Amino acid sequence: MIGGLILAAGGGSRFGSEPKLLAELEGQPVLQRTVEAMTRVSRLERVVVVLGAHADQMLARVGFGRAETVLCAKWQDGQSASLRCGTAALPDAAKIVVILGDQPLISPAIVDRFARERPGARASYNGRPGHPVVLGARHLRAIARLTGDRGAREVLDGPLIEVGDGGTLRDLDTAEDLEAIRREAAELDGE
Repeated sequence: MIGGLILAAGGGSRFGSEPKLLAELEGQPVLQRTVEAMTRVSRLERVVVVLGAHADQMLARVGFGRAETVLCAKWQDGQSASLRCGTAALPDAAKIVVILGDQPLISPAIVDRFARERPGARASYNGRPGHPVVLGARHLRAIARLTGDRGAREVLDGPLIEVGDGGTLRDLDTAEDLEAIRREAAELDGE
């Protein structure tokens, strides 16, 4: 079984008072776009979204479709806690494709490409590592020992796979990031 995992539990404190994953992008919450990109990939048999901060608001405003939500009670412990929570919800997965909830410009084609890659693979955008990443059994054992605000970066050992720029490397941390993402989304829609 190939699983999909979206990490969306963080508080997003740099963004401001409103939850960044609920900020509007072309009439949809940012997280909605990310969820739709992943759930459109039929190769992913199960998709899990890890929620934490603002979970009630996200459940009320985002349509998760076939994606399952799990609540990470220890989300404040950092990305490692969210990652452990999400991977635990996919115990039968031979591999798991991981993306971040604040990557609203990621495309289903990129997610699908990584669903076909071997565990350890990681996306590269013009030479800069990013998401998706692909985890296998060996990586999951290592993730079980991670602590703090650390993701899988240090346990990945597969190839960096260049996917180009396409705006998908940009994630959302600040109001300025949101404006840049809005411009990029408009450009992508115009192509």
